[in-house]
Amino acid sequence: MDELALECLEKTNKTVEALKASFATIRTGRANASLLDRIEADYYGDKMPINQIASVTVPEPRQLLIKPYDRNDLKAILSAIAASDIGINPINDGGNIRLIMPPLTEERRRDLVKLAKKYTEEAKIAIRNIRHDYFSFIKEDDSYSDDLKERIEADIQKVVDEAMKKVEDQLVVKEKEIMVV
Repeated sequence: MDELALECLEKTNKTVEALKASFATIRTGRANASLLDRIEADYYGDKMPINQIASVTVPEPRQLLIKPYDRNDLKAILSAIAASDIGINPINDGGNIRLIMPPLTEERRRDLVKLAKKYTEEAKIAIRNIRHDYFSFIKEDDSYSDDLKERIEADIQKVVDEAMKKVEDQLVVKEKEIMVV
């Protein structure tokens, strides 16, 4: 495989990993600490991810326990969670915050599947853009012969097709995970 195709493979793999990280932030029926990865709390004038200013544990399958490293950050974390779009009300029990995952309704599950499909479509667009960039580079570069250009483009297309399949497979897995009652 040509080195351009290997570079393309590396970039598409990063896109698939980014999709997995996005999927991890989608709430399912079970508690998951990565649910809080995108939520940032005010920390002495800066925005910091919650997992950097508090420990997040899963004591029960439907519960998250957040223990701030500094008790003064409790209010900031509470307000950040309340303002977020995860749809869970934080419970302050003194020095800790508990998030109890209510069972998902059918309508909420469908909304989460739509969100997963949106993330999948964004990943597909990113992969297509990577392919477009490489194809443009190959067409503009005159140091390649026509046969070599075709071979490299075929390798890149193969890489892109494999990445698209991985993205679709990830969506199927996440969809099943969300829809399980």
